Amino acid sequence: MWLNQLKIAIVQQDVDLLNKLLDDIPTFDDVDKIEEALYLLKEATQIVQGLQDETAESMKQMKKNIDFLKSTQVDKTAKFDITS
Repeated sequence: MWLNQLKIAIVQQDVDLLNKLLDDIPTFDDVDKIEEALYLLKEATQIVQGLQDETAESMKQMKKNIDFLKSTQVDKTAKFDITS
């Protein structure tokens, strides 16, 4: 059951479900199930790292966009008019 849910979380790239499953890792008696769990956990780690990399790239691009937008705005300089 836990392994099936882990497989689903990996396929759907559902980080919330992965966190939930990692909080409640069962103990396995069968060596095959242990190996399968290790392989799936390795795959889950790669997915999370990939998502982190994508997020970092998106954040860098947003920063560049914000900097560009700021550079196109006219500076508001304070003027003190004493002629009136």
